[in-house]
Amino acid sequence: MSPFHLDRTYDVFLLAGQSNAQGCQGDAAAYPADRDALDVSIPFYWTTPGHGSSEQQWKIMQPQPGFFEAGHFGPELGFARSLAREGRQPAIFKFTVGGVSLATVYRRPGAEGLYDEMVEAWQHASAQLQLAGLSYRVCGFIWIQGESDGETPEMAAAYEENLQVLLDDLLGRVLEQPELPTLLGVDEQHPYIVAQPTVVAAQQRLAHERNNTAFTSMRGLEKADETHLTPAGLVAHGERLAEDFLRLLGEDQA
Repeated sequence: MSPFHLDRTYDVFLLAGQSNAQGCQGDAAAYPADRDALDVSIPFYWTTPGHGSSEQQWKIMQPQPGFFEAGHFGPELGFARSLAREGRQPAIFKFTVGGVSLATVYRRPGAEGLYDEMVEAWQHASAQLQLAGLSYRVCGFIWIQGESDGETPEMAAAYEENLQVLLDDLLGRVLEQPELPTLLGVDEQHPYIVAQPTVVAAQQRLAHERNNTAFTSMRGLEKADETHLTPAGLVAHGERLAEDFLRLLGEDQA
């Protein structure tokens, strides 16, 4: 029997990016206890090419197999639980791969890169919601990526335009919501980004110029190494993202 409710309208969020969106240091041995029994009410669909998936079906919020014996988790946990505590009905679609650039791996729409694979995964996921008879609305997009685009000055210089193209295509053509609330983020302290701050500047500029878009800083979050957040850091990151989403929504209502 499905744990999901036909009498609810779920708020779907798309989360995508690279390792800190994936949670590759989010050892699920430290998965926070679900004292409020929230996870069972949060639909969760994930795809990590090369590592695993939710088997093309919606499950409940949980660690994903891979990386550690107990599995791993990313910022989706703190994000979804925070919104659930606010009385919302979040559902998370997650598409992530560690160590990939927008310039050479995600690539542009139609270039047969990871972006096209993400769109295909989302189309299947949304079709599964419809087949299950679940009511939903897409409420936001979260993009946590950019470190790998700081590897060279050339990729960093192209990052803003590449990200603009991705946002325009995903929000406008695929989701048909060009002003969908969007959160952008990258590890500002990653060595590549310290060397190529153009990537951070690009995200911040797009957050300023695009309607309903915000940049969420990762500064001060606990790190397992110079690249990745710890389990506690990932939870805190998700909570920051939820705060910024609610802030965006408040500005939109105003």
